[in-house]
Amino acid sequence: MKCPHCSIHFFETWNESQVTVLGKPPHRSIQTTVCPKCSGVTAVYAIPTPDGDQNATLIEPMAGANRGPVPKEVPRNIATDYIESCRVLTISPKASAALARRCLQAVLRAHGYVAKDLAREIDMLLSETDTTKAIPITLRTVVDGIRNFGNFSAHPITDVTTLQIIDVEPAEAEWCLEVLEECFEHFYVRPAHAAARKAALDAKLAAAGKPSSKG
Repeated sequence: MKCPHCSIHFFETWNESQVTVLGKPPHRSIQTTVCPKCSGVTAVYAIPTPDGDQNATLIEPMAGANRGPVPKEVPRNIATDYIESCRVLTISPKASAALARRCLQAVLRAHGYVAKDLAREIDMLLSETDTTKAIPITLRTVVDGIRNFGNFSAHPITDVTTLQIIDVEPAEAEWCLEVLEECFEHFYVRPAHAAARKAALDAKLAAAGKPSSKG
């Protein structure tokens, strides 16, 4: 199976504990398995069906939280809000979207896009003229789409109202998370990997008595 905590694949061993609910035969069970890499616990609540199968509901991690680990390059405060946004997705899409908007605003401001509200900060990102900072067209399209969720023009997302609860569809809230994941990759993961590759190259050049690479 694929671990819902760290996303690695492993051969699972399930432990089962019977649960008896008065007046509701047959017996139900809670089944658990532990990832050998991250030690994350996966638990399901299973109810037998008349045909001998079972209906299983994931209870740990919480539904919506199993989107895979946050890249280690993402700052802790942003990662914390992202994880919370994932956890409440199925409980309250509106709350999830509010947290996701705060994450996006934090990412943009950390990279110099600071304005009166989130919509204007997105405008600054999309109108970036520095080719070294401009985002790819695929990311431009999805980031721009966030402004259409919940009628942002009627509800400016400012410092005060970043966590304002605005009506959104569940699919829109999930899309906010997908946009964040792409932003994490663009703003944090790829630059860190590029810097690591350059450092490794420069180390080889230095060992050979050559000048470091440019850029």
